[in-house]
Amino acid sequence: MKVLMVNDGHQGGSIVAMNRLHTGLKEAGVETKILNRVNVLNSSDVIEVPHPRGIWRVESLLRKITWRLGLNDIHCLNTFWIKEMKPYVDADILNLHTIHGGFFNYLALPTLTAKKPAIFSLHDMWSFTGHCSFSYDCDRWKIGCGKCPYPDINPPIRRDNTRLEWKLKNWAYTHSNLTIVTPSKWLTEQAKESMLKYLPIHYIPHGVDIEVYRPLDREQCRSMLGIAPNRRVLMFSAMNMNQSHSHSYRKGCDLLLAALRGLPESLKTECTLLLIGEGAAPLAEAVGIKAVNLGYLSNEHMQAIAYSAADLFLCPTRAETFGLVLLESMACGTPVVSFRVGPVPELVRPGVTGFLAEPEDAKSFRQGIVALLEDDILRNNLRQKCRDIAVAEYSLDVQVQRYIKLYQDVLRN
Repeated sequence: MKVLMVNDGHQGGSIVAMNRLHTGLKEAGVETKILNRVNVLNSSDVIEVPHPRGIWRVESLLRKITWRLGLNDIHCLNTFWIKEMKPYVDADILNLHTIHGGFFNYLALPTLTAKKPAIFSLHDMWSFTGHCSFSYDCDRWKIGCGKCPYPDINPPIRRDNTRLEWKLKNWAYTHSNLTIVTPSKWLTEQAKESMLKYLPIHYIPHGVDIEVYRPLDREQCRSMLGIAPNRRVLMFSAMNMNQSHSHSYRKGCDLLLAALRGLPESLKTECTLLLIGEGAAPLAEAVGIKAVNLGYLSNEHMQAIAYSAADLFLCPTRAETFGLVLLESMACGTPVVSFRVGPVPELVRPGVTGFLAEPEDAKSFRQGIVALLEDDILRNNLRQKCRDIAVAEYSLDVQVQRYIKLYQDVLRN
């Protein structure tokens, strides 16, 4: 069985999840290749999508028109040439991941899936909305979009043509051979209320390598990171913490700031804030807590060291479709404080793996931090439960076997 994965991304959770699945499938004996706009993984398994002579110039001209119309990606003519590429010809089945990054034209799906069935692994909500990857409190995607309240949400639009884009996606899906995979029960239910409801929908949660992400000696990890052993360590991770970046808003950097600023001064002096991501310096300075900033960290072993060094992982998110960092933290035995939004409660289980505050309630979030920091016995119990649940329910091996079975079932049918 040969699988061709299709993804458009440079960094972030979707490309991490796809690469883990790719690696796990290879170890299980499945031949997989990755089609991407650029070889971000620096791997021989990644094939960059070429542009036939003259197509780039035509696409550039088309994009000037489609961008003004508020339509993303449909200028990408090179997508129709993918079927001529050897990796596509050789593949038995396609596995689409994030395809809304400016190189893949979703209108080509009927052509690409005419002879090759495709699994569409969802990493956000884009597949069934009129443009946005996360809709927050808007559910107009259920009725065909239009009158978009969030035109600036990634991928942004210059003009509100969300109803037309919704219809174009719906047309593409109804003429394609697609099977949907969702990583959370919450996203499964959203998909079943969307234009995807007429397609087969399967729930397969993301997996994590439990041999890489595992509890390590806390004192050794803190020593490696320059943190004193007696400190109370609060960890936060976001791809970009710059307040002007949309990712910062979704990850709740402002809510984290409000929660940490209100901590008792006596507790602040005992804490160290461990940060992973770009643009962390202003956040660390504004909080008023001693901070260690590791920057953007792609090395999984270093990530496991950071998780193991922490007492709590803080996730003040506003929107998720799974929460990969939550799983990574749990696998390392570190409890989580987060908000009761989307699929988060599937991982962060109150009194079992962490604490859940009500959405947008920074005060409640802060109370959760204080409660878990001050109860060493409870926190140690949570650490063991975090690890146990990660191993039992979310190992990479389990995810890989579920995908292999799905590939086989789709090809058989």
